[in-house]
Parts: sequence; structure tokens; C-alpha cells
Amino acid sequence: MGLKVERDVFWLAEAFTISRGSRTEAQVLTVSVSRGGHVGHGECVPYARYGESLESVEAEVMGLPQDVTRAALQNLLPAGAARNAVDCALWDLEAKMAGQRAWEIAGLTAPGPEITAFTLSLGEPDAMEAAARKHAHRPLLKIKLGTPDDMPRLEAVRRGAPEARIIVDANEGWSAEVYADLCPHLQRLGVSLVEQPLPAGEDDALRDIARPVPVCADESCHDRESLPKLKGKYDVVNIKLDKAGGLTEALALRDAARAEGYDIMVGCMVGSSLAMAPAVLLAQGALVVDLDGPLLLAEDRAHPLTFDTAGVHPSEAALWG
Repeated sequence: MGLKVERDVFWLAEAFTISRGSRTEAQVLTVSVSRGGHVGHGECVPYARYGESLESVEAEVMGLPQDVTRAALQNLLPAGAARNAVDCALWDLEAKMAGQRAWEIAGLTAPGPEITAFTLSLGEPDAMEAAARKHAHRPLLKIKLGTPDDMPRLEAVRRGAPEARIIVDANEGWSAEVYADLCPHLQRLGVSLVEQPLPAGEDDALRDIARPVPVCADESCHDRESLPKLKGKYDVVNIKLDKAGGLTEALALRDAARAEGYDIMVGCMVGSSLAMAPAVLLAQGALVVDLDGPLLLAEDRAHPLTFDTAGVHPSEAALWG
């Protein structure tokens, strides 16, 4: 039995910018769990916004018992990147030891492809219009915004991709006043969803602002414990494995959120196909799927996920699950 952590770097195809900054590479942690001649793998992306670093997450993982089980793990680590990588590695290990696919072990129906968003990073309006035009053939575009000067960017993207479905991610970058001013324009330009317009700790103002476009909780929703604070503010919850702490909690959060009347978005950090593979199971039937991480990379894992006009396809067993 063994538990191992490795640091991997994947270069991006081009610089990726959000309201918090830019990056040219994805730094991830790969966790491997070995038992009985089988090895399971999982990936996480530590996120500074949540107080995580490569060092802190690696320390959390290596502090676990070598024979940790998926059930025990839920109480040994909090929701977050460390628990996600270990949880997904244990799902992969269980599937290999049982000679089954992970979706079968989870009691899910056989997964199929899902249309995924393609993300355009934050930039000057001309650059964003050019990027939108380049990717106008894609059915769903996600725009990174989050500044007081976003209206020209939004107009530019709509000019570049007049037929595409558009969702907007402000990454907590707007004030209540900026968001209220933008609301009618989001509707006018055919935006179908807006993610996390206000900072997570300052989103009570959403109760007093009309929501003609559905509003999705991202930074405000991590696991099931987040749900009570979302009432009256959000219509959709964005479930990410790195926030929820793995597929186990993410599946439970999806069911709980739907029971409370929320629609589901399944998102990701910028990572490889190994990070997206478990999320494809979670994404079946979601209102919005945003699992484009591998499309932003210049390189990927062996046996990468397939992306085509049908969307992102479930993984081969050689990759995960």
C-alpha cells in the first residue's frame, strides 16, 4: 500500500487572464494510491484564493494514513484540493480493483458526451473580439470579466460570436452598483448565465437586485454546508471537484442542490484531462458544463479526454475510472 504525490506542470497554449491575474502554466499535484498491485490516480489544482499552495496541499495529503479509505477521508480532510486528489485517486483505485468503471461503482447511468463551454480570458475589447471570432463555431463561450469597464468587452465578444451562447464569469470582480448597471445589458446581449458577480463575503446584496439572467454561485459554494447561505441570492451552483473536495462530496452536493431547486453548473480549475475525467460523470445532465481545462493546454496527459462537436467525452479507463 502506498500514497504518493508528484508536482506536474502543463504549459498553456496561450496566457490565461482573469480579474485576479494571468498565468502561462498550470501547476498541479498528482496523487497516486497503490494497493494490491493496482494504482489509482487523481489530480488537484491548489488555489491561492482559498488559501492553498502546492506545499500546503502536498503536506495535507502526505499527512494521511497510507491505508486511508474513501469513507474515512471525508472526515480526515476538509473540502478542498487535497481531499479532491485523494478522493478521485481512491475512486480510480476502486474501479481498477473491482474491474468496473467508476460510474458503475457510483450507481450512475453510463455517461455520454456533454457540450462544454470554451473560456475566453480577460483582455482588451479588440483582443476579446478577435478571440470570440476565432471560436465563434463553438456553441458555448464563457467570458472572463470582472472590472468596472466590462461593457465594451461584452459588446465586442457578442460582435465576434453573434450566434454563440454566452455565459459570463466576473470572478467576484464587480460591486453591487456595477452589477446592477450591467444587468439589463447582459439580458440585451443574450447572456444566459452570470457567475459570481459579487465577492463571496459581500453577496447579500444579490437579494435586492433583480436577476433577469440566472446567477450562479462559484466562490460562494464549496460543499453542502454552503447551501443554506445561498437562498434568495443564486439560481445555479457551480460544483468544482477542487472546491467540494472530491467526487464523493460533489455527487452529494449535486443531489442536495437539486433538491433545493438549484440548477447545476459543473466547472473546473485549469488542469489536465485527469482532473476533468471524474467531473464528466458529475456533469451529466447539468445546465452548464465548463470542463475546458485541457483545451487551454499546450500539452496533456497520456490517453487524454476526447473533445469534439458532441462535447467532452467520458474518459477511457486508461486515464481514470
